Amino acid sequence: MGVTFNVKGSFKNTERLCAKLSKGNYLNNLDRFGKEGVNALSKATPIDSAETSTSWDYQIKRSKGSTSIIWTNSHLTNDGAPVAILLQYGHGTGTGGYVQGRDYINPAMKPVFDKIAENVRKEVISA
Repeated sequence: MGVTFNVKGSFKNTERLCAKLSKGNYLNNLDRFGKEGVNALSKATPIDSAETSTSWDYQIKRSKGSTSIIWTNSHLTNDGAPVAILLQYGHGTGTGGYVQGRDYINPAMKPVFDKIAENVRKEVISA
């Protein structure tokens, strides 16, 4: 048994909306959101990790059909492990102990993600 869909009419309005959105201003705001994310992450990074808190950055990657903001942190341990991730998820010590992780990334980024979503929502409504 299969499912069949019959569609009548035109997709002209949908295609026009998609074309308008692909050229939308929300892409122009990505740099602002990238900087806001860096600021939020820097402020939220545990204070005893000053080098980690000042090592946040971002990049905007565009490829066919998608655009992404990628936040990065360049502070690594001597072994090459990312300190920001060790702080977030916890890690073992060299003496057999364990340092509990602290979720600081998700709460810091939630307001930034909410602003991005609101910005895109406004673009879709005004298109």
